[in-house]
Amino acid sequence: MLTIPEALGVQADNGRHKADGMHYPARFTVAGMLAGAYIGVGVVLMVTAAGPLFAAGSGWGKLVSGLVFGVALTIVVIAGGELVTSSMMTIPQAALMGAVRPRRAAGAIMWTFGANLVGSIVFGALIVASGVLHSNAAAGAMISDMLAAKAHESPLELFVRGILCNVLVCVAIWMTVRLSSETARILVVFAAILAFITSGFEHVVANMTTFTIGLLSGDPSATIGGFVLNLLLVGAGNLVGGGLVVGAGYWFVGGSPRLADATANVPNSGLGSSIAR
Repeated sequence: MLTIPEALGVQADNGRHKADGMHYPARFTVAGMLAGAYIGVGVVLMVTAAGPLFAAGSGWGKLVSGLVFGVALTIVVIAGGELVTSSMMTIPQAALMGAVRPRRAAGAIMWTFGANLVGSIVFGALIVASGVLHSNAAAGAMISDMLAAKAHESPLELFVRGILCNVLVCVAIWMTVRLSSETARILVVFAAILAFITSGFEHVVANMTTFTIGLLSGDPSATIGGFVLNLLLVGAGNLVGGGLVVGAGYWFVGGSPRLADATANVPNSGLGSSIAR
């Protein structure tokens, strides 16, 4: 397992790689769209698996939701993709170490957000067109219940739940950077995602698919205004949780390294180039 300073060295390289992706806009955009769709897969899997349990009044619904949603982040980690919530940790860490200029870091995060949104909308539209949620009434009902709950959450609740969510998501990604075993990486991803989903926290990219399905299905709790407000508040919370709490937190714990120090700490295992998120 890498030490914290060694992991920061890898993150400096990862963050630089993400920012450099904007030199290839089409490729960078498609990578972001794929990540948005993969998180959408997790949303649909979650409601398909847990919806019938909620409909039956089973107390296992939340636990099953958390257990299956880890599939989404695992696909992003193993298959590769640009996910904004993990970039909210990686890119600020690289900026703090001087590997990426702040303006370029902000641009990369915003671009990734937009690409995730496009991918989520396309995926959500395909799900609605496929009719799979109509053939599983309990799954469709769970989507409606989720949207109704989000519509009644206060702005402060959305923001704080966004912070708590991305602390766990970014801790998962941070742990995968430190680990060398692919099996261990998958296990820690599932553990962290289980915690955030079961606890009811808010993930901005997952909400992109959820709101798209609701809007295209005519759900009364899904409105354009509510969608935009959710993206802003949950996205801001995710940024604080990933960039400040986890990203800056571990940068400080690791000795607040700058570029020369971080580069010197990168091990020769090639780990930095083998992880694409």
